[in-house]
Amino acid sequence: MGEKTGRRKFLRRTVLGTAATVAATGMTWAGTGDRTGKDKEDKKGKLIMRRLGKTDIVIPIVSMGVMRADNPNLVKAALDKGIRLLDTAYVYQGGRNEEMLGKLLKDYPRNAYYIETKIKPDGYNKKKGDFTDGALVKRSYREKFNTSMKRLGIEYVDVLFLHAINSRAATQNKAVLEVMQEIKKEGRTRYLGVSTHSNEPEVIRAAIETGVYDVVLVAYNYRQNHKDEIAKAFEEAAKAGVGVIAMKTMAGGKKPKEGPSVSAATALKWAMQNEHVATAIPGFTSFDQLDEDMTVARDLTLSSEEKQLLSLARHEETFYCDGCMQCLDQCRHELPIPDLMRAYMYTYGYRETKKARDLLDELAVTPDICASCADCTVSCTKGFAVADKIRDVTRLREVPEEFLT
Repeated sequence: MGEKTGRRKFLRRTVLGTAATVAATGMTWAGTGDRTGKDKEDKKGKLIMRRLGKTDIVIPIVSMGVMRADNPNLVKAALDKGIRLLDTAYVYQGGRNEEMLGKLLKDYPRNAYYIETKIKPDGYNKKKGDFTDGALVKRSYREKFNTSMKRLGIEYVDVLFLHAINSRAATQNKAVLEVMQEIKKEGRTRYLGVSTHSNEPEVIRAAIETGVYDVVLVAYNYRQNHKDEIAKAFEEAAKAGVGVIAMKTMAGGKKPKEGPSVSAATALKWAMQNEHVATAIPGFTSFDQLDEDMTVARDLTLSSEEKQLLSLARHEETFYCDGCMQCLDQCRHELPIPDLMRAYMYTYGYRETKKARDLLDELAVTPDICASCADCTVSCTKGFAVADKIRDVTRLREVPEEFLT
């Protein structure tokens, strides 16, 4: 597809798609003024809309993280209820996630949804926090992208991401930027983005500096110790026209201990109070969870009880790792501790043992990874017993895959 032809297609799709979406769902967009949606609270049934940075994508404040979903009927229900942005990735469910979406979306006109996928090329050096082989980066990124497009069965994605990195160097890697911009020029993606689970302010600012990225997808929740610094980076992104999408709004899923807890809806409301966040991608896996999240899409009002719970919960034990990176220099074996803590969160917070196992396999860690240390030298800012959690979660590598959920 030529660049000019692709642009004409994108323009036609945007005009028709946005008009059709608004007409079909009765959505309202808070516009460029008050984008909190508070002025729409008295209009029941209206979805709060926000624009994704400087892009032409205008969507409800709740989108769908498809990562954990394997039921196409749930995705259909989400689209029927007004959700328009679907988030997936090359690695999700070993590729089955993209394949499921590809089969489903054949029944929908291309202007009925927005879709984004995420790719992490080979050649990432964790110690250096960067990709060290430019040729490998470009080759593997394109190969994985081609595979993703074949699975999805579409001509282009709306946003293509560099997936799950956490440093300025990786965000601004020359080979990464070159291959992503090449794909964009070919008309196979409309916009480019970068995603991170940690070190969010640095990645956001690095993305802004490139002038290449249109979108950032970052963890953002009420439990983060550095949430105020993330919010400052959001303001900088807004000024630069870079769109913000939030993930990990639940802050680790279920609590380690019993007692009053913040619901997924309340946590989502908290995140979306920030007017610079265009949308969030909660990973609901049931119709009840979908309905709960859609109530947030219409009303962001936090009750006094919810505010109290949020205040109390900030000081409670959690599965959520901030990814502050302070542990990396403390570990004798330079283990990827934030990633291992994320696997622990997937296991015990989200009950997603298969996803935890996939991450552990990617990290190539063994169950006896901490056996050589008589004591652990890592002091976690969250108070995690790091060695105990690592020993616990790495046992998953010995569990037959048919027993994983």
